[in-house]
This record gives sequence, structure tokens and C-alpha cells, in this order.
Amino acid sequence: MTNSDLLKKEDWLAVWIGFIVIAVGCVSVLTGWFDFSAAKFSTWVIGEEGVKKAVPLAEQLGQWIFWRKLIVTVLVLGILFTIGIKLQGENVKKYIPAFIVLFVIAIIVRFVSAEFTLNRYLEWAFWALLIGLLISNTVGTPEWLKPAIRTEFYIKTGLVIMGFSVLFSNIAKFGLYGLGIAWVVTPIVIIFMWWFGTKVLKIGNKPLVITLASATSVCGTSAAIATGAAAKAKKEDLSLAISISIIFTILMMVFEPMIIRWVGMSNLMGGALIGGTVDSTGAVVLAGNALGPEAEQAAVLVKSIQNILIGFIAFFVAVFFALKVDKTGDQNVGAGEIWNRFPKFIIGFFVASLVASFIVLPMTSGAEVKAINGVLDQYKSWAFVLAFTSIGLDTNFKALAKQMQGGKVLWLYVVGQLFNIALTLFAVWFLLSGVVFDIPVLDTFK
Repeated sequence: MTNSDLLKKEDWLAVWIGFIVIAVGCVSVLTGWFDFSAAKFSTWVIGEEGVKKAVPLAEQLGQWIFWRKLIVTVLVLGILFTIGIKLQGENVKKYIPAFIVLFVIAIIVRFVSAEFTLNRYLEWAFWALLIGLLISNTVGTPEWLKPAIRTEFYIKTGLVIMGFSVLFSNIAKFGLYGLGIAWVVTPIVIIFMWWFGTKVLKIGNKPLVITLASATSVCGTSAAIATGAAAKAKKEDLSLAISISIIFTILMMVFEPMIIRWVGMSNLMGGALIGGTVDSTGAVVLAGNALGPEAEQAAVLVKSIQNILIGFIAFFVAVFFALKVDKTGDQNVGAGEIWNRFPKFIIGFFVASLVASFIVLPMTSGAEVKAINGVLDQYKSWAFVLAFTSIGLDTNFKALAKQMQGGKVLWLYVVGQLFNIALTLFAVWFLLSGVVFDIPVLDTFK
């Protein structure tokens, strides 16, 4: 690695941008000197009739603080990403106007996804992909907009920022119960789906197989993004994996709590099952909440512990693909080659997590760390919205149809998810039914 790599390579630039946002966010919250909050659309409704947890649209748009935060958001991300583009030696004059238009589309995505009814069932990731796909498959993505379509750059930056919210202290909250459900089941499911996809279904696109396996077993889009980068998956592969994950996440979010109630499973076991099998963290919260507070807390803790695996899985996938999958003939793959292939932003993810867990949290309070994450979460979300919109703008339905390979990819997800549910259900029964171990008390989740 050279000094030029640290300032010119996309992976490292994503790390520095992520660290800058995290550092400024921490200073903002801990000192109170300035407000670094990014814009967030509250759940809104049209008209004045009150809906619980929703704000009339006219009221939200009429608030100056909302517009101020929106201006801060576009300036912070626009300036940082523009500097990153400049350091990579690319044309800034073309990037800036394209970025502004892309950000306007991202605003539309956040606006649409915050509508009360839509917000209950579909996350912004779905709308980002949908709106991008509609543009690319109708009028087409204009050439002048393409300089801003930097999917991986936005994704990597968002993941580094996300690392701060992955606290290792979550392991202690649920102890061996969470570890058994989240850390034992997950690698087994990935290995099973890799075997089923490459050996049984004989899918030749191996980066797609491992990306979909990670999305299924860990946490949907975030895991797909990290693993896809480690396996050097194409944008079309990532788009397909995320699209399938989102569709089935919606179905599982609605029907899994119903089935859990129908079979008479306890709220604790039901929440843990949801946390281990529903892909999206947001959907996990909603599905767990449908069963009650205890189920919601169990679901969130299992998913949080599972999320810690994202960086580890991306690391092992990068090593595995370098040593086994992409190796040709008698090629000797040493540590240098593995380092070159390794996605450096994963280092940023780990460092952010370690700093939050072992430096910031012990020196402050849980409330202050929560406040910092409240600020950082919106910057992460905006980076992801830019990325998901870029995926849609850069993808067409014909390419997606070709990637399906006669329905094999769909079969891979369905069979893999069924295996995931069955194995997670066994782990949940083994650990939380009271037959083998004592059932943890509710105080564990407070």
C-alpha cells in the first residue's frame, strides 16, 4: 500500500469520508456547539386529520429547521463526495451538477417512502430501486447524470458510518442465547446456500450466489452490499440480490408474526425467530412489534448481534474468492494479493465499531451514544439512498431477467430461506424453550 492509495483509491476515500462524518457527529452531540443533524422526513399524511405518529405534510414542509437540515445534508455529502471524486482524478465539473440532480431524486425517494401508509409496509430501499428503475427503463438514464452514479462509493461510505452503530456490547445483553441463534446459524446457512447454488443448481455466477446467501442469512441489503464488494459482484448481481431480498422481506414481515401467533409460540421465541430470519433490520422491528414489546426487543437484539457478522463475513469472502474462486491454474495467491482484493472500507467499519464500543461508550453514556447514532443514521441513510437510486438508474429489466438464469436464482433464495427458518427455529427452541436452558428473564432486554 502506498500513500497515494490512501488518498486516491475509492475504498480508502470512503473510509476517510465516513470517519469525518462520525467525528463531526460525535463533536456535535457531545459538545452541543452546533447542530450537525441531517434532514429526515417524518412520517406524513395529507390533510389535517391526525394519524398517530404522523405529521400533516403542510406542517412539516413549513418548518424552517427541516429546510436548514436539508441544506446541511446536501452540502456535507456534496462537498465530501466531490473532494473524493477530485482525489480519484475524475471530472468534478461534470460530477457536481449530476450529483445535485441525483440528490433531488433521493429527496423524492425519502419523501415518497415517508408517506404514512407506504412507510408501514415498504422501506425507502424499495422506493429508491423502483424510482431508479422506472427512470432507466422508460426515458433512460441521461449521459450527463452518469458521472454521479457512483454506487459503490456511496455504499462503502454508508457502511463505514453504519459501523459506529454496531456495538459489541449487544452481545452481553443476550449472551450465549443471541450468539447461538445469530452466529452459529448464519455461517451454516451461507455454506449451505453456496453448496446448493453452485453444486445443485449449478449457477455459474458465483459472486451472485454468495451475495444472495449473505443477504438471506444476515441482514439483507447491508450484508449484500458488503459481501458483493468482497466478491467483486457486478451491479446487476447486487441489484438482483437486493430486489429478491426486499420482496420476500415484505412477505415475511407481514406473515411470519401471524404464523408465530397461530402455532402458539412464546413472544420471546417468536421475536428471536424473527430477528434471525427477516432480512431487513427495519422490518425486524415492525414484525417483532406485531407480537409485543418482549418479542420486539428479542428480535432487535438477535438482529443486532447478527449484524456484527457483516464485516467478518466480507473478510472471509474476500479471502475465499482470492484463494479459491478467482484463482487460475498454478497462480500463487499470497498475502499481498489478498490485501489488494480485500475491501478496505471493511477496516473502516470495524474501526468505527471498536471506537464506539470501547472508547466512546465507556467515556460517555448510553444516551449520548444513542444521540450520536441518531445523527449518523440519517447520513448513512442518505448515502444508501444515493447508492440504491444509482443501482436502479444503472440497471434495466432485461439485464435482471438474464440474471435469473431460468428461475434458478429464485429457487436459491426460497430453498435457502426455508433452510434458514428451519435451522433458526431449532436454535430458538433449543436455547429459549426452557427444555434445555433456563429461559432468560425480561430484565435481560432492558
